[in-house]
Amino acid sequence: MSTSTQENPSPAPTRRRPGLKARHLHFIALGSAIGTGLFYGSAGAIQAAGPSVLLVYLLGGAVVYFMLRALGEMAVRMPISGSFAEYTRRFLGPWAGYITGWMFAFEMLIVCLADLTAIAIYMGFWFPDTAQWVWVALTLLIVGAANLASVRWFGELEFVFTIVKVAAVVAMILGGAAILAFGLGARTGGNPLADLTADGGFFPHGAGGMISAFILVLFAFGGTEIIGVAGTEAEDPDTAVPKAVNTVPVRILLFYVLAIGVILLITPWRTITGEQSPFVQIFDTLGVNWAAAALNVVVITAALSAINADLFGAGRVVSGMARQRLAPLAFSRTVQGVPVVTTVAMLGVLVVGVALNWALPEAVFTIVASLATFATIFVWLMILLSQVASRRGMSSAERAALVFPVPLWPYGQAFAIAFILCTIGIMVWQPAYHLALAVGIGFVAVMSLLYGAVVRRRVEHG
Repeated sequence: MSTSTQENPSPAPTRRRPGLKARHLHFIALGSAIGTGLFYGSAGAIQAAGPSVLLVYLLGGAVVYFMLRALGEMAVRMPISGSFAEYTRRFLGPWAGYITGWMFAFEMLIVCLADLTAIAIYMGFWFPDTAQWVWVALTLLIVGAANLASVRWFGELEFVFTIVKVAAVVAMILGGAAILAFGLGARTGGNPLADLTADGGFFPHGAGGMISAFILVLFAFGGTEIIGVAGTEAEDPDTAVPKAVNTVPVRILLFYVLAIGVILLITPWRTITGEQSPFVQIFDTLGVNWAAAALNVVVITAALSAINADLFGAGRVVSGMARQRLAPLAFSRTVQGVPVVTTVAMLGVLVVGVALNWALPEAVFTIVASLATFATIFVWLMILLSQVASRRGMSSAERAALVFPVPLWPYGQAFAIAFILCTIGIMVWQPAYHLALAVGIGFVAVMSLLYGAVVRRRVEHG
């Protein structure tokens, strides 16, 4: 690795005008872990692993934590526009930065399609006779307007969305505890822990079922890396980024493990079919219909929040790449800090979601969720490898001076990298994910050919 790629340049010339306060960044970080993957996609993970899905969420949460700490270390040291796409370019080379940035944009667009579809499914709770594509089109208009507003407006919108989501999950956990403690609703007593082992045991599908749930769980955590992107917009990244990243373990334990634990204690896992959100299904089954309707509002809010944040992150990364000549120069143009051209282009691509929900309303969520998984873990792997490469290029004095170093170095990073590689192996092993794997590898191949034919020459000749 040449010393020229390891230098620690002053971030001032490449930083964007700050528009997010610490509370915005904290809630963006908090909200990024609470989305469609929890409120809707958790049903598939529960069906795959049964009660052992709780262990899967713990393992996946550990991977996310070490990945975010790697990103946080680099973001505090170099709070620059483009975030991890720029870090991979500096520490792993131009091709790595190029492919990581475009893979992230691909991931965000695919995840947006999943969230758009989820919103359409949620709306079926009240309007079962309305076509899904109608709700997808309406949602695009709302999030498009939000993303074309200023950075501060984006932060305020995410702040409100996240308060709604957090309040709902906490209320669900407290309500579930009351149901268990006082035998409310259809539950008439008995040992609630029995549901964790009564139907096939804690591992009803064996180790294979638990392993197969890894992909669905990692999809649920996809997009958490937006913390690094939003951090470049923060007014004080040296304190805001560490505080946001350090809340991850509590979020994972509270909003995933504890919430899904309550679900499994109240509802036998085989009855969680995925036809509606498990959160809604709990109260609907117990006959608390008003709570089910209220939670449906919450899960719609969660999906809107996720789409809003995903467009924000993808737009910032692609516009940062454009300034490094790794994307068309037009994508670098901003208005009041907003990459308008990039955002409009991505909204145009998301019109595909309207067509997909018109043509394949039953299958579109499963298809796009599996496609997003490969892109998600690819981006995480590149973030981890970039941080490892950055450490190898530092002197001992530079390592000692790190403000926000990753914990358990290098063992935590080795664990996270190994876990991601194993997940890719699972995609090879299970036929259900061969399409997603083929699309992901095909995307890398096509973008690499484009890089060799067009982009590399443009970068080399500046």
